[in-house]
Amino acid sequence: MVFGRVLAAMITPFDDNLEVNYQAAQKLAEYLIDNGNDGVVVSGTTGESPTLSFTEKVKLYQAVKEAIGNKGQVIAGTGSYNTQESIELTKRAEEIGVDGVMLVVPYYNKPPQDALYEHFKAIAQSTKLPVMLYNVPGRTSTNLLPETVAKLTEIPNIKAIKEAAGNMDQVSLLKSLVPDDFLIFSGDDSLTLPMLALGAHGIVSVASHVAGKEIKEMIESFIQGDVEKALKIHLNLFNLFRTLFITTNPIPVKTAVNLMGINAGGLRLPMIKATPEQEAKIRESLQKLGKL
Repeated sequence: MVFGRVLAAMITPFDDNLEVNYQAAQKLAEYLIDNGNDGVVVSGTTGESPTLSFTEKVKLYQAVKEAIGNKGQVIAGTGSYNTQESIELTKRAEEIGVDGVMLVVPYYNKPPQDALYEHFKAIAQSTKLPVMLYNVPGRTSTNLLPETVAKLTEIPNIKAIKEAAGNMDQVSLLKSLVPDDFLIFSGDDSLTLPMLALGAHGIVSVASHVAGKEIKEMIESFIQGDVEKALKIHLNLFNLFRTLFITTNPIPVKTAVNLMGINAGGLRLPMIKATPEQEAKIRESLQKLGKL
Protein backbone atom coordinates (compact mmCIF):
# COMPACT_ATOMS: atom_id res chain seq x y z
CA MET A 1 0.00 0.00 0.00
CA VAL A 2 1.38 3.39 -1.03
CA PHE A 3 -0.08 5.24 1.96
CA GLY A 4 -1.71 3.98 5.15
CA ARG A 5 -5.31 4.86 5.98
CA VAL A 6 -4.77 7.14 9.00
CA LEU A 7 -2.06 9.75 8.61
CA ALA A 8 -1.63 12.39 11.32
CA ALA A 9 -1.20 15.96 10.10
CA MET A 10 1.49 16.38 12.73
CA ILE A 11 1.95 19.56 14.74
CA THR A 12 5.48 20.94 15.15
CA PRO A 13 6.57 21.20 18.81
CA PHE A 14 8.46 24.34 19.83
CA ASP A 15 10.58 25.07 22.90
CA ASP A 16 10.21 28.08 25.23
CA ASN A 17 12.00 30.30 22.67
CA LEU A 18 9.73 29.05 19.86
CA GLU A 19 12.61 27.18 18.25
CA VAL A 20 11.74 23.77 16.78
CA ASN A 21 11.99 21.13 19.51
CA TYR A 22 13.25 18.19 17.45
CA GLN A 23 13.40 15.82 20.42
CA ALA A 24 9.76 16.55 21.29
CA ALA A 25 8.85 16.05 17.61
CA GLN A 26 10.45 12.60 17.71
CA LYS A 27 8.54 11.67 20.87
CA LEU A 28 5.27 12.96 19.41
CA ALA A 29 5.80 11.03 16.17
CA GLU A 30 6.42 7.81 18.12
CA TYR A 31 3.31 8.47 20.23
CA LEU A 32 1.18 9.00 17.11
CA ILE A 33 2.39 5.76 15.50
CA ASP A 34 1.75 3.87 18.76
CA ASN A 35 -1.79 5.29 18.94
CA GLY A 36 -3.57 4.36 15.73
CA ASN A 37 -1.74 6.34 13.05
CA ASP A 38 -0.17 4.54 10.09
CA GLY A 39 2.05 7.52 9.38
CA VAL A 40 2.64 11.22 9.90
CA VAL A 41 2.66 14.22 7.59
CA VAL A 42 5.53 16.42 8.74
CA SER A 43 5.53 20.17 8.07
CA GLY A 44 2.07 20.49 6.60
CA THR A 45 -0.16 23.45 7.46
CA THR A 46 -1.00 21.86 10.83
CA GLY A 47 2.76 21.76 11.42
CA GLU A 48 2.92 25.56 10.91
CA SER A 49 4.86 25.08 7.69
CA PRO A 50 4.50 28.73 6.56
CA THR A 51 6.64 29.82 9.53
CA LEU A 52 9.26 27.06 9.27
CA SER A 53 12.48 27.74 7.39
CA PHE A 54 13.82 25.44 4.65
CA THR A 55 16.53 24.19 7.05
CA GLU A 56 14.05 23.56 9.86
CA LYS A 57 11.83 21.50 7.57
CA VAL A 58 14.75 19.34 6.42
CA LYS A 59 15.89 18.76 10.02
CA LEU A 60 12.31 17.85 11.00
CA TYR A 61 11.99 15.26 8.22
CA GLN A 62 15.29 13.76 9.34
CA ALA A 63 14.45 13.74 13.05
CA VAL A 64 11.01 12.18 12.57
CA LYS A 65 12.28 9.56 10.11
CA GLU A 66 15.03 8.61 12.58
CA ALA A 67 12.44 8.25 15.36
CA ILE A 68 9.87 6.22 13.43
CA GLY A 69 12.14 4.17 11.19
CA ASN A 70 9.98 1.57 9.46
CA LYS A 71 7.23 1.52 12.13
CA GLY A 72 5.17 4.04 10.17
CA GLN A 73 5.24 6.26 7.11
CA VAL A 74 6.79 9.72 7.07
CA ILE A 75 5.21 12.00 4.49
CA ALA A 76 7.11 15.27 4.04
CA GLY A 77 5.11 18.41 3.38
CA THR A 78 7.29 19.91 0.64
CA GLY A 79 4.75 21.92 -1.34
CA SER A 80 4.48 25.70 -1.34
CA TYR A 81 3.70 28.60 -3.68
CA ASN A 82 7.28 28.45 -5.00
CA THR A 83 7.75 25.59 -7.48
CA GLN A 84 11.56 25.67 -7.54
CA GLU A 85 11.86 25.72 -3.75
CA SER A 86 9.33 22.86 -3.54
CA ILE A 87 11.50 20.84 -5.94
CA GLU A 88 14.63 21.49 -3.86
CA LEU A 89 12.84 20.57 -0.63
CA THR A 90 11.42 17.41 -2.23
CA LYS A 91 14.90 16.34 -3.34
CA ARG A 92 16.24 16.83 0.19
CA ALA A 93 13.32 14.85 1.63
CA GLU A 94 14.05 12.00 -0.80
CA GLU A 95 17.73 11.96 0.21
CA ILE A 96 16.67 11.62 3.87
CA GLY A 97 14.56 8.59 2.99
CA VAL A 98 11.00 9.72 3.69
CA ASP A 99 8.18 7.57 2.32
CA GLY A 100 6.38 10.19 0.27
CA VAL A 101 5.68 13.90 -0.14
CA MET A 102 2.54 16.00 0.15
CA LEU A 103 2.16 18.97 -2.18
CA VAL A 104 -0.37 21.65 -1.28
CA VAL A 105 -2.02 23.77 -3.95
CA PRO A 106 0.05 26.99 -4.22
CA TYR A 107 -1.46 29.58 -1.93
CA TYR A 108 -1.84 33.32 -2.49
CA ASN A 109 -0.55 33.44 -6.10
CA LYS A 110 -3.72 31.70 -7.45
CA PRO A 111 -2.43 29.79 -10.50
CA PRO A 112 -5.02 28.77 -13.11
CA GLN A 113 -5.71 25.04 -13.62
CA ASP A 114 -3.17 24.62 -16.45
CA ALA A 115 -0.50 26.22 -14.27
CA LEU A 116 -1.41 23.94 -11.34
CA TYR A 117 -0.89 20.97 -13.64
CA GLU A 118 2.56 22.22 -14.67
CA HIS A 119 3.51 23.03 -11.05
CA PHE A 120 2.67 19.56 -9.73
CA LYS A 121 4.13 17.85 -12.79
CA ALA A 122 7.46 19.65 -12.35
CA ILE A 123 7.76 18.63 -8.69
CA ALA A 124 6.59 15.04 -9.24
CA GLN A 125 9.07 14.55 -12.07
CA SER A 126 11.92 15.71 -9.83
CA THR A 127 11.50 12.72 -7.48
CA LYS A 128 10.88 8.97 -7.38
CA LEU A 129 8.81 9.34 -4.20
CA PRO A 130 5.04 8.82 -4.25
CA VAL A 131 3.20 12.13 -4.29
CA MET A 132 0.01 13.13 -2.48
CA LEU A 133 -1.67 16.28 -3.76
CA TYR A 134 -3.44 18.51 -1.23
CA ASN A 135 -6.50 20.55 -2.16
CA VAL A 136 -7.71 22.97 0.50
CA PRO A 137 -9.34 25.98 -1.22
CA GLY A 138 -10.41 27.50 2.09
CA ARG A 139 -6.71 28.11 2.78
CA THR A 140 -5.25 28.52 -0.71
CA SER A 141 -8.12 30.40 -2.45
CA THR A 142 -7.75 28.03 -5.44
CA ASN A 143 -9.76 24.84 -6.00
CA LEU A 144 -7.83 22.01 -7.70
CA LEU A 145 -10.56 20.69 -9.96
CA PRO A 146 -11.26 16.95 -10.43
CA GLU A 147 -10.51 17.23 -14.15
CA THR A 148 -7.04 18.60 -13.37
CA VAL A 149 -6.43 15.85 -10.80
CA ALA A 150 -7.47 13.22 -13.37
CA LYS A 151 -4.90 14.61 -15.81
CA LEU A 152 -2.23 14.60 -13.07
CA THR A 153 -2.87 10.89 -12.34
CA GLU A 154 -1.20 10.13 -15.69
CA ILE A 155 2.11 11.07 -14.00
CA PRO A 156 3.18 7.69 -12.56
CA ASN A 157 4.22 8.74 -9.04
CA ILE A 158 1.20 10.98 -8.32
CA LYS A 159 -0.68 8.43 -6.23
CA ALA A 160 -3.12 10.25 -3.94
CA ILE A 161 -4.90 13.43 -2.96
CA LYS A 162 -5.88 14.95 0.36
CA GLU A 163 -9.23 16.48 -0.58
CA ALA A 164 -10.44 19.23 1.74
CA ALA A 165 -12.80 21.27 -0.41
CA GLY A 166 -15.68 20.04 1.77
CA ASN A 167 -17.85 19.34 -1.28
CA MET A 168 -19.25 15.82 -1.56
CA ASP A 169 -20.29 16.31 -5.19
CA GLN A 170 -16.68 17.21 -5.98
CA VAL A 171 -15.54 14.02 -4.22
CA SER A 172 -18.02 11.97 -6.28
CA LEU A 173 -16.84 13.57 -9.53
CA LEU A 174 -13.22 13.08 -8.52
CA LYS A 175 -13.80 9.39 -7.75
CA SER A 176 -15.54 8.91 -11.10
CA LEU A 177 -12.62 10.44 -13.04
CA VAL A 178 -9.49 8.99 -11.39
CA PRO A 179 -8.13 5.42 -11.75
CA ASP A 180 -9.23 2.84 -9.15
CA ASP A 181 -5.76 2.70 -7.59
CA PHE A 182 -5.56 6.47 -7.05
CA LEU A 183 -6.18 7.14 -3.35
CA ILE A 184 -8.51 9.86 -2.07
CA PHE A 185 -8.02 11.00 1.53
CA SER A 186 -10.40 13.16 3.49
CA GLY A 187 -8.80 16.39 4.64
CA ASP A 188 -11.56 17.03 7.19
CA ASP A 189 -12.00 14.72 10.19
CA SER A 190 -15.76 15.24 10.31
CA LEU A 191 -16.10 14.22 6.63
CA THR A 192 -14.08 11.00 6.85
CA LEU A 193 -17.10 8.69 7.16
CA PRO A 194 -19.16 10.36 4.39
CA MET A 195 -16.11 10.32 2.11
CA LEU A 196 -15.45 6.62 2.82
CA ALA A 197 -18.96 6.00 1.46
CA LEU A 198 -17.85 7.76 -1.75
CA GLY A 199 -14.76 5.60 -2.11
CA ALA A 200 -12.15 7.47 -0.11
CA HIS A 201 -9.19 5.49 1.24
CA GLY A 202 -8.56 7.24 4.56
CA ILE A 203 -7.90 10.49 6.39
CA VAL A 204 -5.06 12.94 6.86
CA SER A 205 -6.17 13.78 10.35
CA VAL A 206 -5.82 16.53 12.92
CA ALA A 207 -7.98 14.71 15.49
CA SER A 208 -5.80 11.58 15.37
CA HIS A 209 -3.43 13.41 17.75
CA VAL A 210 -6.18 12.77 20.32
CA ALA A 211 -8.21 9.83 19.02
CA GLY A 212 -6.06 7.95 16.53
CA LYS A 213 -7.14 4.49 17.67
CA GLU A 214 -10.83 5.39 17.50
CA ILE A 215 -10.48 6.90 14.02
CA LYS A 216 -8.63 3.79 12.86
CA GLU A 217 -11.39 1.61 14.31
CA MET A 218 -14.06 3.70 12.57
CA ILE A 219 -12.39 3.25 9.18
CA GLU A 220 -11.77 -0.46 9.70
CA SER A 221 -15.39 -0.99 10.81
CA PHE A 222 -16.65 0.71 7.68
CA ILE A 223 -14.36 -1.31 5.41
CA GLN A 224 -15.51 -4.54 7.08
CA GLY A 225 -19.13 -3.59 6.41
CA ASP A 226 -20.11 -2.62 9.95
CA VAL A 227 -21.48 0.78 8.99
CA GLU A 228 -23.52 1.02 12.17
CA LYS A 229 -20.41 0.72 14.35
CA ALA A 230 -18.52 3.20 12.16
CA LEU A 231 -21.37 5.70 12.53
CA LYS A 232 -21.46 5.22 16.30
CA ILE A 233 -17.73 6.02 16.53
CA HIS A 234 -18.11 9.01 14.20
CA LEU A 235 -20.93 10.46 16.31
CA ASN A 236 -18.97 9.87 19.50
CA LEU A 237 -16.00 11.80 18.04
CA PHE A 238 -18.06 14.49 16.30
CA ASN A 239 -17.82 16.97 19.19
CA LEU A 240 -14.03 16.57 19.18
CA PHE A 241 -13.88 17.10 15.40
CA ARG A 242 -15.82 20.35 15.74
CA THR A 243 -13.97 21.54 18.84
CA LEU A 244 -10.58 21.17 17.13
CA PHE A 245 -11.74 23.79 14.64
CA ILE A 246 -13.34 26.36 16.99
CA THR A 247 -10.55 28.68 15.88
CA THR A 248 -7.84 28.47 13.24
CA ASN A 249 -5.99 25.15 13.02
CA PRO A 250 -3.50 24.29 14.59
CA ILE A 251 -4.32 26.43 17.65
CA PRO A 252 -6.88 23.99 19.15
CA VAL A 253 -4.98 20.76 18.46
CA LYS A 254 -1.74 22.15 19.87
CA THR A 255 -3.69 23.20 22.96
CA ALA A 256 -5.22 19.72 23.20
CA VAL A 257 -1.87 17.96 22.93
CA ASN A 258 -0.40 20.17 25.65
CA LEU A 259 -3.43 19.52 27.89
CA MET A 260 -2.86 15.78 27.42
CA GLY A 261 0.62 16.19 28.86
CA ILE A 262 2.54 15.88 25.59
CA ASN A 263 5.05 18.69 25.20
CA ALA A 264 4.08 20.70 22.11
CA GLY A 265 5.03 24.21 23.22
CA GLY A 266 3.50 27.41 21.89
CA LEU A 267 2.74 28.76 18.43
CA ARG A 268 4.70 31.12 16.23
CA LEU A 269 3.11 34.35 15.11
CA PRO A 270 0.89 34.96 13.19
CA MET A 271 -0.70 32.13 15.22
CA ILE A 272 -1.48 32.82 18.89
CA LYS A 273 -2.47 30.63 21.81
CA ALA A 274 -6.09 29.70 22.50
CA THR A 275 -8.18 32.06 24.60
CA PRO A 276 -9.19 30.86 28.10
CA GLU A 277 -12.74 30.24 26.77
CA GLN A 278 -11.44 28.17 23.85
CA GLU A 279 -9.11 26.23 26.12
CA ALA A 280 -12.03 25.42 28.45
CA LYS A 281 -14.05 24.03 25.51
CA ILE A 282 -11.10 21.94 24.35
CA ARG A 283 -10.54 20.61 27.88
CA GLU A 284 -14.24 19.71 28.18
CA SER A 285 -14.17 17.84 24.87
CA LEU A 286 -11.10 15.85 25.95
CA GLN A 287 -12.68 15.04 29.31
CA LYS A 288 -15.84 13.70 27.63
CA LEU A 289 -13.68 11.24 25.69
CA GLY A 290 -11.65 10.28 28.79
CA LYS A 291 -8.47 11.75 27.34
CA LEU A 292 -7.45 13.72 30.43
